[in-house]
Amino acid sequence: MMSAYERRVRANASRRLTQQDLLYESLRRAILDGDISRGTRLASSRTLAEELDIARNSVLYAYERLVEEGFVTATRHGSVVNDVKATAVQPSVQAEPREVAPRSLSRRVRELPPRRAANDEAVAFRPGVPALDALPLVQWRAALERAMRDVKASELGYGDSAGQPALRQAIAQYVRVSRGVRCQPDQVFITDGTQTSLDICARFFADEGERVWIENPGYLGARVAMLAAGLSLVPIRVDAAGMAARDEDWRDAPPRLVYLTPSHQYPLGCVLSLERRLALIEHARACGAWIIEDDYDSELRHDGPPLPSIQGLADDTPVIYLGTFSKTLFPALRIGFMIVPRQVVAQMETAHRTLQRQGRVAEQLALADFIESGRYARHLRRMRKLYLARRDGLVAALEKHLAGLMTVSADAGGMHLSVRLDAPLADVAVSEAARAHGLALSPLSAYCLGDASAGPTGAVDAPYNGFLLGYAEATPEASDVLMERLGEIVRGMLGERHENDVPQSLKTTP
Repeated sequence: MMSAYERRVRANASRRLTQQDLLYESLRRAILDGDISRGTRLASSRTLAEELDIARNSVLYAYERLVEEGFVTATRHGSVVNDVKATAVQPSVQAEPREVAPRSLSRRVRELPPRRAANDEAVAFRPGVPALDALPLVQWRAALERAMRDVKASELGYGDSAGQPALRQAIAQYVRVSRGVRCQPDQVFITDGTQTSLDICARFFADEGERVWIENPGYLGARVAMLAAGLSLVPIRVDAAGMAARDEDWRDAPPRLVYLTPSHQYPLGCVLSLERRLALIEHARACGAWIIEDDYDSELRHDGPPLPSIQGLADDTPVIYLGTFSKTLFPALRIGFMIVPRQVVAQMETAHRTLQRQGRVAEQLALADFIESGRYARHLRRMRKLYLARRDGLVAALEKHLAGLMTVSADAGGMHLSVRLDAPLADVAVSEAARAHGLALSPLSAYCLGDASAGPTGAVDAPYNGFLLGYAEATPEASDVLMERLGEIVRGMLGERHENDVPQSLKTTP
C-alpha cells in the first residue's frame, strides 16, 4: 500500500490533491486494476494512518467514499473489497459469430455538411467574427459586475425559459426604434444564438418532411438546422435584389418555412428589394408559410440606412424575426433572440418552457443594462466607423494586388464582402492553397445547392466561383500584406496551370 500511495503522490504532485483524496484515488485504482483482490479486508483506519504517516480522518474519509461508491463494504470485522469486475454471461450454446454494424449517429446527422473546427489556424479574413480587439471590455466588465452584485438568490434558479424580463424589455424597445420591428416584450424569446434560434424554428414551426425554402447560395448554419430537423430543402436562387422566388415556385412547391437574410444576404451581400419583401409577405400569407427573417448584422450597414425589417412592414406579418449579439458584441456571449408573431406567443411559451432551459442570468442582466444605458448604441457607432475603414482597406488592397484576378461583388455593410474569382481557377482549390498560408477564404461554391453551382462544387465555370472575406479583424495595413500574399498564391497557381497545359513536345529540356 505504501508504494502505491507514494506513486500516486508523485504522479499528482502538480494537482495539489489533499492526503485524503490521494489515498482514495490510490485505493480505488488498486481495486480497479486488481492489485487489491475481491474479499480483501483493508487495514484498519488507525493502522493505515500510522503506516502512511497521515491523519486518521483522511483514511476514514477515503474508506467512506469507497463504501458510498460500492468498491468496499463496511462490516463489523472491517472494510472488505467488493467484486467490481463485471463478468460476462456465457451463452449455453456457442452462437455463430456474426458481423455487428458499427454504432453511429443518426443518418440525418451523418449527412450534415461538415464544418471546420473553431481552432483552425487559418484566421485571416474568416467571416462572422467581429473585431474583438475593439470590444469595450472595461464597460462590459463593469456591467457584468453590477449584475453579479445585484442578482438575487431567487433569480439563480431555472427562471423563465423565455429569458430575463429586463433583457426582453430592452430588446423589444431597441428593435422597435432601430429596425422598425412591431413587438411587445412577451414576443421576445432569448436563445443561445442564431443557430439555436434556427433549430427552434425548424422544430417548432414545421413538421418532418415539410418544405423549407432557403437562399441559394445561402447560410450553411440554416441548411444544417433544417436538415437536422428532417425538413425538405428547396433552394431558391439569389440575384442582385435578393431571393428571387417565382410565381411557379409558390404554385409548384409551396413552403412551410422561408428562410432568408434580407438586409445583408449571406454570403453574397445583396439586399432584398422592398418590392420583393412585400410580395413575400403576401405569398406567405396566402399559402400559410412562416418567414424566418435572419437580421444578423443589419445595424452595421455602411452605405445609408438599412431597409426596414420585413417583420415591421405590416401588422401581424407571419414573420419570425431573429437577432444575435454574437456579431455586434462577441460570439462567446452566446445570446441571441427571436421575436415571434403575436398569435403564437401562448403556444410558444408552452413549447419553449417544455423543451428549453435558460441560464447566464448575470450576462442577460448585464446586457439589458448595456442596452438601456446607451453604451450598446455608442459601441455600434464606433464599430460602423471601424468596419468601414477596414472594408475600404481590404477593397483597396484587392484592387492593388489582385486587379484582373478578383472583383468585389457586394460590400454594402456588415463585416464581410464577397469577391468573384476572375482567374480560371476553382475557388475551392485557391482556398485550400491559401489556408496553408494562414488565410481563411470561404469559397462561395460551398454555399450553393443544386443548380446554383452548375456542376461539381468548386467548378471553374460555376456561377458562384469566388470567396467570402471577413474584414472585421483585419486592419488596412494587414489587408495590404495579406492580399499581396494572396496575389502571389493565385499567380503561382496560374503559372502551374499554364505549365501543365503546355504540350510535352513543346517543353524544353536542359
